[in-house]
Amino acid sequence: MSIFELIQLGGDGLIPAVIVDADDGEVLTLCYMNREALELTLGTGKVHVFRRSKGRVMLKGETSGHVQHVKEILVDCEGKSLVIRVDQETAACHMGYKSCYFRRYDAGTGELVVTQERVFDPDQVYE
Repeated sequence: MSIFELIQLGGDGLIPAVIVDADDGEVLTLCYMNREALELTLGTGKVHVFRRSKGRVMLKGETSGHVQHVKEILVDCEGKSLVIRVDQETAACHMGYKSCYFRRYDAGTGELVVTQERVFDPDQVYE
């Protein structure tokens, strides 16, 4: 059975996908996939996403080289979202952190607290 018979793309043709580190379970990022991105992901074993801001499909890590190698794809109970477990090269966040979720909200101060160290300098990677 095709995965497309098991999932439901939204009215915009997209499905949300949570990307998780296969080794430690850390959430790396949330992305969206359309049919083409999911087909490319399945075909290449590397995560492809639909970049809503750019209106196109791209390989995750296309610019930085920090690609994500798919280990497992999980489908939620209603087929409306995915969790993709990956081996992450270097980092997932374009701001230089392993995870896009490198800040914690402190309810006491109302501020965001950085919880990770940068693993690369974005100015060296993105121009």
